[in-house]
Amino acid sequence: MISIVIPTFNEVQNIIPLIKNLIVLISDFEYEIIVVDDDSPDGTSEEVNKYMKLNNRIKLITRIGRSGLSSAIKEGLIFSQGKYILVLDGDGQHHPSFVIDMINVIKKKKSDIVIGSRFLNTSKLEGLSNKRTLGSNISNKLARISLHRNYSKLTDYLSGCFCLDREKTKKFIRKIEINGFKFLYELLALSKGDLEVNEVPLIFKERRFGNSKLDIAIVWDFLVSIIHNLIFRLLPRRAISFGLVGISGVFVQLFIFSFLVEILLFDFYRALPFAIVSAATSNFLINNQVTFRSERLKNSALYIGLFKFLIVASLPVIANIGITTAFYRYITADTFIAQIAGIAIVYAWNYLASASFVWKKSI
Repeated sequence: MISIVIPTFNEVQNIIPLIKNLIVLISDFEYEIIVVDDDSPDGTSEEVNKYMKLNNRIKLITRIGRSGLSSAIKEGLIFSQGKYILVLDGDGQHHPSFVIDMINVIKKKKSDIVIGSRFLNTSKLEGLSNKRTLGSNISNKLARISLHRNYSKLTDYLSGCFCLDREKTKKFIRKIEINGFKFLYELLALSKGDLEVNEVPLIFKERRFGNSKLDIAIVWDFLVSIIHNLIFRLLPRRAISFGLVGISGVFVQLFIFSFLVEILLFDFYRALPFAIVSAATSNFLINNQVTFRSERLKNSALYIGLFKFLIVASLPVIANIGITTAFYRYITADTFIAQIAGIAIVYAWNYLASASFVWKKSI
């Protein structure tokens, strides 16, 4: 049996043509096509529901209160029944002709994974702009550095199109963190070079309808994923993200402090509290957008969350001011070193306390 998993969000104009094209290609197989939709407001689930009445091999998972590409893929894979499971995007940019090639390769070479690569010599990129191509090339080079050397021959670590042997990959699938940047990258990282992986060339078409889902949060996820893998997954992904946001807060604090002292002529003791509170507010807003975006606070909850975050941060803020002032008075008059010493103590408390109290996320 062949299972095809298609994660979707707002693909109402793309999904039925894609399903029809796939059915023509795999009609000689026993198959199921599983659409995993994140409760698209454009009616994607409704269109799939209508089509299911014509073909009982089409299945639909409509997720309420859950979202995210990696988690949708994981849910679809666990739900599927096939010996071989194919994953492809619901936007129609992956030309469906690759499906038969992937099935043939995974059978003939007894592969664990077959990737539809956008970057083999015989691949065709019709729907990838020069900017996206450059970004993908840079991302793939970073991915290659962070993954096991057994995968160094691969060309597309971030493909949204791949085929898996269920039995050989299921133990890794269940371990994948749902907030990972790309499901395939996370699978390769977890397997530590133990899987046999091959690639087939992919035709990547232009998107006909809808908009790309690539945004700053996805780029952020990739950076977190790379660091997570390079440090041997010793820290939780959210802790890494929280730490990176904290680094940005360092620059905010130093900038605000310098502005108040150099431009507005505040003295050290008056400028420091303003700088620290500004950095804490910046950290909250950025973490709300990236680190805890699946629990993102909006509208009035955002202001309540900021108030809670400042309460959580208040003890370390007091400690920050005290330690910074002590360094400035008794150890060094270097304001930069003094501030870094204060900043260093707040990270662990802020992460653990704010995750559970502000965003109500268990660690």
